Amino acid sequence: MEARCMKCKAQKEMSEVQMTMTAKGGYMAKGKCKVCGCGMCKIMTKADAEKAVSDGQAKKAY
Repeated sequence: MEARCMKCKAQKEMSEVQMTMTAKGGYMAKGKCKVCGCGMCKIMTKADAEKAVSDGQAKKAY
């Protein structure tokens, strides 16, 4: 799963991805950049979040 790394300033692959819920009920994928190790996140829809968990791209953490 890809997200924007704020340290590298580019789209990078995430590792250790966990799907979480925001305080307002949205879905967010949290992980670490494979290049620099910086924390990354990606806001997602419910359908995309459930698909990522079912495909094995992320672990369910909510």
